[in-house]
Amino acid sequence: MGKMKSIFRHGDSSYVIVKQTPVQHFAKLIGEDPNMEYVQLYMQSLGCDHVLRNETHFMFCETIPDVDFEVIE
Repeated sequence: MGKMKSIFRHGDSSYVIVKQTPVQHFAKLIGEDPNMEYVQLYMQSLGCDHVLRNETHFMFCETIPDVDFEVIE
């Protein structure tokens, strides 16, 4: 059986978290800002379409599409 994936809700959108990576992994030196080009390239290499960030980690995500429906009575 496959591994369960986390779902994260942010605003009106929902995301499947594919991988979480510490922010410091994308900086040359500890305490420096991360290189966002590297973050973008890593996101693409994972096949993700969105990146979220908290204080310590980048969350590489796949967007869960909204479902349009109508109520049939």
